Amino acid sequence: MSQNHLRFPSNFDGTMMSMCLHQPGQQLKATRIPIPELKDGELLIRVKACGVCRTDLHIVDGELKPRHWPLVIGHEVVGEVVCVGKHSQSFSNGDRVGVPWLAHTCGRCAYCADDHENLCDRPEFTGYDRDGGYAEYLAADARYCFKIPAQYDDAHAAPLLCAGLIGYRAYSMVADCHRLGLYGFGAAAHIVAQIAVRQGKKVYAFTRPEDTHSQKFALSLGATWAGGANLKPPAKLDAAIIFAPAGELVPQALATTRKGATVVCAGIHMSEIPAFPYSLLWGERTLRSVANLTRADGEAFFRLAEQIPLAVSVTQYALKDANQALNDLRAGKLNGAAVLVPD
Repeated sequence: MSQNHLRFPSNFDGTMMSMCLHQPGQQLKATRIPIPELKDGELLIRVKACGVCRTDLHIVDGELKPRHWPLVIGHEVVGEVVCVGKHSQSFSNGDRVGVPWLAHTCGRCAYCADDHENLCDRPEFTGYDRDGGYAEYLAADARYCFKIPAQYDDAHAAPLLCAGLIGYRAYSMVADCHRLGLYGFGAAAHIVAQIAVRQGKKVYAFTRPEDTHSQKFALSLGATWAGGANLKPPAKLDAAIIFAPAGELVPQALATTRKGATVVCAGIHMSEIPAFPYSLLWGERTLRSVANLTRADGEAFFRLAEQIPLAVSVTQYALKDANQALNDLRAGKLNGAAVLVPD
């Protein structure tokens, strides 16, 4: 679709600024690339904010192999619709929308037919298969975008698109618990903790042993207890969610739970899980993973986010400082989430 009717500066050359991954294992490079042309059913979105997710790190570091490169990563996008493609009836120019990790599903495989589109055999993901939000504009399938609750500004809404959504899907698997452990108290955990506390759960936060800053942060959000992941909490847990991508946390988490408990691995990538004695799993404990999200998850989560005022903690970076944001995330220097804001 032609974008000639859009209002661009007089010196507009049809390109946009992006922070581009040219090769896995390398830093992102500031690169001018063409503004995407729309296909039927798509929206052209001016990016207002894009969260920095640990999955972005896995892609940059080559732990998740990009489908192609150069690639614009980023899948926690909040922006303004500036052009609507044919057959896109859900949104109009000027609408504020959120673009999540799940960018497209086939709609035909057995999983899609069974309302498990998160397990689609032929999915596409924002910032992985399709160029994402580390840029001034992106194109997105309108059917997979969300309306953002008005009470969250752009920067504070951005982490909700993955940290919030994936955290919510993981939490929904154990929502009937009373004592919940969260391993890795970062962007997702600090959102889940607030929901759980608001719903009357007792939250136990596990961090790197030396990370007393994150432990204090967890306590400030209502956690009952916070300590190093090497410690045992003062009570047996009914459930635990592991957000940190460290396989060695699986047996540690199992060891903190009561019989009949569930441990959820919530990351898209995790290091190898070491061997552990069967006694840790015995007693009808369940170990399971979370894969992606569904649009129904997003709709349910954003309804909840309207009801529960979530204090989303963000550190803002200019788009050109994306590498610094990724490095700070890797080093565990953040409380909550990093968010990129285009100039």
